[in-house]
Amino acid sequence: MRIGEIVEKLGLEHVCGDLNVEVEHGFTCDLLSEVLGKAQPSTLWITVQSHVNIVAVATVVGIKGIILCNGHEYERETIDKARENGIVLLKSSENSFMVSGKVYELGLR
Repeated sequence: MRIGEIVEKLGLEHVCGDLNVEVEHGFTCDLLSEVLGKAQPSTLWITVQSHVNIVAVATVVGIKGIILCNGHEYERETIDKARENGIVLLKSSENSFMVSGKVYELGLR
């Protein structure tokens, strides 16, 4: 599914990145080591972490996009690094549980 379709259906705020990127999986976690060990490539990652290290983790794993929940804001350095690495950054005012359920309903597993 294109990330742009997910943005439209869930009313997410687009921060940066190409919305035409395709994702196949969803993964919800705030522990970076867990994401490194368990997430799959072509994933949309749901978290409350906003620091620059999330971009490094996403790049290593092959994660295509990150949804930051609970109305948190990305740090400037995180946005700059995401642009450099082609990672899509999105935001939601909803909590991770609600966003995860909606992403699941769209068919991402």
